[in-house]
Amino acid sequence: MKNKNEISAEGITAFNTSDNIGGEVLVFDELPSTNTYAKELAAKGAAHGTVVIADHQTGGKGRLGRRFESPSGAGIYMSIIIRPEFDISLAPFITSAAAVAAAEAAEKLCGSDIRIKWVNDLYLSGRKICGILTETALNAEMKRLDYAVIGIGINVLKSDFPDEIRDTATSIEAETGKIINRNRLCGEILGRLEYYINNIEKKEHLGGYRRRELLTGNYITANMGSEKFEGLAVGIDGNANLIIKLSDGSLKSLVSGEANLCRLRRQ
Repeated sequence: MKNKNEISAEGITAFNTSDNIGGEVLVFDELPSTNTYAKELAAKGAAHGTVVIADHQTGGKGRLGRRFESPSGAGIYMSIIIRPEFDISLAPFITSAAAVAAAEAAEKLCGSDIRIKWVNDLYLSGRKICGILTETALNAEMKRLDYAVIGIGINVLKSDFPDEIRDTATSIEAETGKIINRNRLCGEILGRLEYYINNIEKKEHLGGYRRRELLTGNYITANMGSEKFEGLAVGIDGNANLIIKLSDGSLKSLVSGEANLCRLRRQ
């Protein structure tokens, strides 16, 4: 008997409202990493909007080489290939746009507020439910992006997390009691992602990002290379950077590609 929450290309397409993202959806029972597979496809010329999804990842990737736990049948592990036509200076907005797209889709289906921890994690009831990893390839001759692969991993259903993340990770079902159709969630994300990517020059997503960002208003620590900063997170600027107020009153802009660790400071 077929699992009604089984991920399928047909199921995702039925809920996908985008015009160009999700034209081809490749679904696998298992992959080492959907991002790695998608990058290989992109390097071989895969079309804009190609989507790679696995029911289980054996080597899911987070930022800075961290592992992303991807238990079978419990989440969405999805990578989307885009071939941006916008200027390369707008590339840093891709991750924040994807975060808002995923947050809006999850909120619609679970009915609970989703927060964004700058720059790439989604939180529900104070614990992480989603990580986003964007990887890009530069066309040096044209001075633009050849492609970007947006990896989105969401904990949808209850599962047993390893001891080291059990206190910090959760799932939509565990927090809300709702069993969300994974195909529908994928489709909702793709539709919203297309809108925000198409409007990235207008920075359409920044308002939604700022409303959900959870570090703002809290004292945090942040590492940038070998430097460590402590201060009050005061907001997100027009470039999607996190602004913190240091103890001397000066403001520091944290760039997502440089800040490798941001966390709430223990008082």
